[in-house]
Amino acid sequence: MKKTSETRTRRSRFFSATMMTMGLSVALFMVVAACTDHQAKAKPNFVFKDAPKAGVVAKINGEEITEEALIGDDKLDFFDLKKREFELKMERLNKLVIEKLVGGDAKKANLSLDEYINKKIIGSDIKISDKEFKKFVAEKKIPESQLNPQIRERINSYLQTLKKQELVQAYVAKMTKGSPVEVYFSKPKMQVNVEVGNAPFHGKADAAVTVVVFSDFQCPFCSRGAETVTELKKKYGNKVKIAFRHFPLPMHKEARPASEASMCVNEQSTDKFWKFHDLAFKNQAKLDGPSLEKYAKDSGADAKKYTDCLASKKYADYVQKDLEYGEKIGVKSTPTFFVNGQLIAGAVPIENFAEIIDEELNQPKK
Repeated sequence: MKKTSETRTRRSRFFSATMMTMGLSVALFMVVAACTDHQAKAKPNFVFKDAPKAGVVAKINGEEITEEALIGDDKLDFFDLKKREFELKMERLNKLVIEKLVGGDAKKANLSLDEYINKKIIGSDIKISDKEFKKFVAEKKIPESQLNPQIRERINSYLQTLKKQELVQAYVAKMTKGSPVEVYFSKPKMQVNVEVGNAPFHGKADAAVTVVVFSDFQCPFCSRGAETVTELKKKYGNKVKIAFRHFPLPMHKEARPASEASMCVNEQSTDKFWKFHDLAFKNQAKLDGPSLEKYAKDSGADAKKYTDCLASKKYADYVQKDLEYGEKIGVKSTPTFFVNGQLIAGAVPIENFAEIIDEELNQPKK
């Protein structure tokens, strides 16, 4: 028993000593951390005031700083923030519209909002046809090998949710047809002066609307963007000028050679360029030299002229300048579109373009 008591005493002393050491270490760490933290948080002295006049956001050493000077070359980043804020507000507004309007009808029917939507608007189980399923798979380019039962179920569930949302939106559209919702915040716009330069283009040179796309032949999202470009050509014909500028990303090693190859084809004919453009985007898995040569031939280009042009690296500097120009105006990813200077980033549906294009086409002539 004596031995056990001594052991306990030793352990107790050891434990106390250990805790004391840890306590000192923690205290010392906190002192050091506090000093370090204090130093890290040292910053300029800012005083927040009302602006002396519109457009001024700060004053440094007596010099007024405008919002334009503050944003500098980061216009696209600031625009993305404003656009996201607008989208969040619209999401919230749509939700409130459903809660207020559909919720009112639900209350009259003595039902909860969800019950009313399911019973009165949706009505029965939503069925997804085989045609709808296949169309979605084709649009999203989902390989057949990946379509296991779980993925199929997820796709069906997603398409059912979309259909339900469409039914609710159609219901709300009827309710607001004669009594529109008044909105007191506006969609942000950013106008960028984008030069077409010597870029290959489709449509009339003096068309009222110009779409400039910065793209990368190896980028999968750009492939979807290319499909949208084809849709725009069909929808608007020569009413819209569509120009292609190169923005090969560093991680896509075959993108730059493909860009140079496309310009060698363009040298022979712009129509041939667009044929090459379509072939290259449809066959992104094969952008090696022989494949690019095949696309050039299939586009109708003279083989010898093409190979001589490519071997001379004639358009290497051209592609590099396109890339540098894109970076200069704020392009950071592909595809990036500018519709009469208004930014559309990413592979988005044609409806996003049509909204801006139709508005621009309907502007009164100056």
